[in-house]
Amino acid sequence: MARTVVGVLRGGTSSEYDLSLRTGAAMLNALSEDEYDVRDILIDKRGVWHSRGRPADPARVLSQVDVVLNGLHGGIGEDGTVGRLLERAGTPYAGSKPLASAFSLSKVRSREILKNAGILMPRGLAFSASMPLNTGEMTELVFAEFGPPYILKPAAEGASTGIKLVYTIIELPEAIGDILDAYGSTIVEEYLAGENATVGVLEDFRGEELYALPPAHIILPDESPFLHFDHHTNGSLRHIAPSNFSDLEKKALVEAAKAAHRALGLSHFSRADFIVTKRGPHLLEVNALPGLYEGSAMPSKLQAVGSSVKQFLEHALHLARK
Repeated sequence: MARTVVGVLRGGTSSEYDLSLRTGAAMLNALSEDEYDVRDILIDKRGVWHSRGRPADPARVLSQVDVVLNGLHGGIGEDGTVGRLLERAGTPYAGSKPLASAFSLSKVRSREILKNAGILMPRGLAFSASMPLNTGEMTELVFAEFGPPYILKPAAEGASTGIKLVYTIIELPEAIGDILDAYGSTIVEEYLAGENATVGVLEDFRGEELYALPPAHIILPDESPFLHFDHHTNGSLRHIAPSNFSDLEKKALVEAAKAAHRALGLSHFSRADFIVTKRGPHLLEVNALPGLYEGSAMPSKLQAVGSSVKQFLEHALHLARK
């Protein structure tokens, strides 16, 4: 019986390049050579595709595989660019459609969709460098809505890239300016104290149309006040699954993760991140492409229900080709 040829995309043009390499490596290592002919497809930081260690035409590369696993975190991997390329080539792939993935990556668009769906989120305002406002005027608008401390995020970056925490209104104009200069747009949110949690969602898994993996409690190192990019890259996060959240909190987390998956129109799988406060869980963001690298949340949650990265990938391949 011929083996299924699986193309694993990794690398990419975003700030999450190194994390993508690690997720791709986890995919390559998890799939059995007896069942799959797995091809390592690297996209470098300039966007050039490589197959078998050499630059290659994307259309030619895709014509040689049966199905694709996308390990490209952020950037072209999640903003719809690669998804549209795969669809033009007629290549089945695991994960969400281009538009839904792009909505999920955009913190501005996803906030609108999720809040309209009635999902509880921190209060926030979005700004871009093209707005006819200076940072002082932006600060006044924020302060009129809610007071400090504030969390500032680039509007289209993942893995907590570029996040800033400011404790006073005096610091806010400079912090807004820094992110606008670096990324072009930002979300300013109220800082909520609480415990970090994450929930994975899988479609058509174990007889359920939408199956939620048990909420994991994310333990930040050294009592850090928020999760930032270095925590992902240096492996300092711990994920406790099953968690010690109350039954009510777990139920609220699962229901919100499923509601977010549906509201954004995501496919096959997703991961929702939360802050659990005394007022209940608040959704922070939804990832259309969960990380699978060592130290990320998804492997821990899969293990908690007696599954594995291998089983997850085989299920994703089944969904892609169904």
